[in-house]
Order: sequence, then structure tokens, then C-alpha cells
Amino acid sequence: MTVKSQQVLREALDLPPVERAELVEEILASFNFPDRQKIDASWAREAEDRINAYDVGKINTTSAKKVFDRIDHSRKS
Repeated sequence: MTVKSQQVLREALDLPPVERAELVEEILASFNFPDRQKIDASWAREAEDRINAYDVGKINTTSAKKVFDRIDHSRKS
């Protein structure tokens, strides 16, 4: 990894979790590969399946704040 990319990584890791996730999505979207549409369609189906399972009471939820707090805590440990 170059010095510049290491610097970008350090700065990215200092961002709040949601901003890091958005950055990752933007970087991944910049790659043009043949299976991208199939992968996106699979994730869309998975999201719909999870929403449907939640709607009928098959799964519980955890707030995003709680999830990101755990991520931040584990990163600092």
C-alpha cells in the first residue's frame, strides 16, 4: 500500500461508522465488474426477505446506534 493510500485509510477509519459505510459503498460502486448486477439483485432479495421476516415477527431488531456503538467499542479495545 502506498503512503498516500495508508493516509487515506487512516483518515477513513477516523470517520463515524455510517460515513465509513457510505465510503465503502462508493468505492465498491466504482469497480465495474460483470457480476455486480447479480450481486446487487441478491442483496436486494435478502433485504426484502429480512423485511418480510420482521413484518411477520420472525426476527427481532437492534437499533443502529447500539450496533455502531458496539463496533466503535470493539475497535477501541
